[in-house]
Amino acid sequence: MKQTFDFLRKLDKNNNREWFQANKSLYERSHLEMIGFADNLIREMSNYDNIETPSGKRSLFRIYRDVRFGKDKTPYKTNWAGFMKRGTPALRGGYYYQIGIDQSFVMGGFFGPNSADLLHIRKQIAQDAEPLRDIILSKDFKTTFGELRGSQLKTAPKGFDREHPDIDLLRYKQFMIRHDFLNQEVQTKEFPKTVAHAFNQMRPFLDYMSDILTSDLNGRSLI
Repeated sequence: MKQTFDFLRKLDKNNNREWFQANKSLYERSHLEMIGFADNLIREMSNYDNIETPSGKRSLFRIYRDVRFGKDKTPYKTNWAGFMKRGTPALRGGYYYQIGIDQSFVMGGFFGPNSADLLHIRKQIAQDAEPLRDIILSKDFKTTFGELRGSQLKTAPKGFDREHPDIDLLRYKQFMIRHDFLNQEVQTKEFPKTVAHAFNQMRPFLDYMSDILTSDLNGRSLI
């Protein structure tokens, strides 16, 4: 990631269109390096999961920021990020990665489930939260991801008892897990394998969520 870190450090100090246009070769070299990384990552992930995203280039997000909304009007992101979608209707969720000079991490799960999916997830958890608790309280999960992440309601969601024993899980509006990397890890040749391993550690969580989203409350398939 030498080309990428060099580009991002300079971009962080010169986040304007004039500098970017004058130094576009730095961007292009970094872009090629990131495409190579993402291609390697998809190959590695294909050993673990069914990945629908066809190429590393297609997985990458554009570095250009949408400045129409928000207070930050700098035109470029100071990180590279991408997303890989799981294939087939039975496999829900996906894998997000971000490479930056300040922080690099992977994240997986459900950032913005629609209202129908969110209600279904909550009903499944309310009926039996033990499988989810077994996953998030396991030693491997805690070592790799720490805890379940995501925004939460301050009180019980509509239609659910605020005294429910699993109200701590029912309040979640997002269900995400994350693992961070040191810069030293990012700059090794083995980093695609390191990222793929972290993604593979997400499988029990993603497979559980896929199962409850594609089954009714009696365990019958919905697909």
